[in-house]
Amino acid sequence: MTVLRTILLAEDSEADAEMAIDALKDARLANPIVHVEDGVDAMDYLLRRGAWSAREEGLPAVLLLDIKMPRKDGLEVLREIRAHAQLKRLPVVILSSSSEESDLARSWDLGVNAYVVKPVDVAQFFVAVQTLGTFWGVINQNPEQEQGHADAHR
Repeated sequence: MTVLRTILLAEDSEADAEMAIDALKDARLANPIVHVEDGVDAMDYLLRRGAWSAREEGLPAVLLLDIKMPRKDGLEVLREIRAHAQLKRLPVVILSSSSEESDLARSWDLGVNAYVVKPVDVAQFFVAVQTLGTFWGVINQNPEQEQGHADAHR
């Protein structure tokens, strides 16, 4: 039996979070979606700390990460993820309104898997998020999934 992995959305804008969640649901993804509002909560979720200490083990299929968030911004979250032994392979997609060259360069330097500028047009935003969700939640295979698959055939 395949366990569907969560899609973690770290987004402080309630309107953008609602649109992203609606787009993922419209894509008919069965993956559970967890929304956190800042980088501290994202790291707590990933490391099973604080309010997330009782959540089931395992990493999300992907982290959709905004850059400009309170308490801890997305680039700091990305830096921490890539420096952490258990998190370093987690797929991270920056989903940000920032198209600043410095944000793009820093994101790629820190090891982001993809950088998507949030389209201003709602229809384009839906298509972008649906495509991301389908690829990272369904199509993409990562080492953790492959290991579980290999173990099942032993």
